Amino acid sequence: MSNDQEPETKAETMRAVQGKDYGDIDEMLSVQDDVRVPYLADLPPKKRNNFLKIRTMAVSLAPGDCRVLSGKTRELQGPPSMPYVPCGDCCGIVVELPPENPKKKLPFKVGDRVAARFLEGPRDALGEYALVHQAVCDVVPEEISSDEAAALAGASPAVALADRIKAGERVLILGASGGVGSHVCQLIRKERGASYIAGVSRNCSRLLEAPLAYDKAVDYTKEDPWSIPEWTENPFDVIIDLAGGGWLRILQGVKEKKKSIVKPASAGGRFLTITPDDPIFELHTVWGALKLFVFPPLWRYMYSRTWSRSNLPAYSFAMSLPGERQVMTRTLKFASEGKMKACIDPAGPFPFTTDGVRAAFRLQESRHPQGKVVVHVADK
Repeated sequence: MSNDQEPETKAETMRAVQGKDYGDIDEMLSVQDDVRVPYLADLPPKKRNNFLKIRTMAVSLAPGDCRVLSGKTRELQGPPSMPYVPCGDCCGIVVELPPENPKKKLPFKVGDRVAARFLEGPRDALGEYALVHQAVCDVVPEEISSDEAAALAGASPAVALADRIKAGERVLILGASGGVGSHVCQLIRKERGASYIAGVSRNCSRLLEAPLAYDKAVDYTKEDPWSIPEWTENPFDVIIDLAGGGWLRILQGVKEKKKSIVKPASAGGRFLTITPDDPIFELHTVWGALKLFVFPPLWRYMYSRTWSRSNLPAYSFAMSLPGERQVMTRTLKFASEGKMKACIDPAGPFPFTTDGVRAAFRLQESRHPQGKVVVHVADK
């Protein structure tokens, strides 16, 4: 396969979002017309073979995008230099392939529409062109729009979480209407066969509507989900915490000798999360990252399965995804089969303008989007 490229990629500059420094969304983010177009030739030779160049159609935001801009994790997640192009989950048309390599034939061709999630850091996607890692992208089925594909790319952790649910189980999801919660609830019912799914969120009416269709929705600002009699009498098999803080509430309940809404590990109960106890955190050193993401989860994993297994559910921290195409392949397959419909926040997709991008980031920063926050970059 030759390294073909579309004529318009010869342009030297493009429209792209620029984060000029760390700080406030309205002060730091703007759409500029003179950003240099990225090329595969910019990458080191060994790295070049792993990437595709796309003409970006849509981009979805994630919590990490706001975290990077804030500078709270600059030493670990910050861009190599400023200004930078934010966001990493996207959909676009392949316009350039790496040099032909007989030992590594890629399953893509110029003109393919692909969805990709970030692998090396949440950045470089929110422009007219982007370089995406081929290991975490796949071709988008025709019936899925580009905006939907970008949303699905950002919601791909839902697939890994759903794999942990067994048929007939009762599941409670905290943060039920967000970018991941809106998708995992669909999969655990249609693909995994959960018998009962409850969600906790501020927007209960949305949780009860298709395609989410939770069996029960609780507004945590009006009712304490940890003391609902219906749930203490018939506890859940699994809690999926996408909001943060759920494990601390379980520990508090055990300390106060209250009935739990989730079964203990000895009865098959599990607690799954992809976020620390406090989802708004600041990290500046590797040691700090270990103290937040490694040591506490490992300790909880062990004691919840040993001496505390009779009163605590088995704890699992499932933050990372494998750097393999299969997650994206399965995500798009489930969507194509009707088992998971892409959920985009009703305020979007946002326009590819300075005001549109800033509004999208503010919504993501609020931690209360109803589905994925998507920026529409181009029609075709």
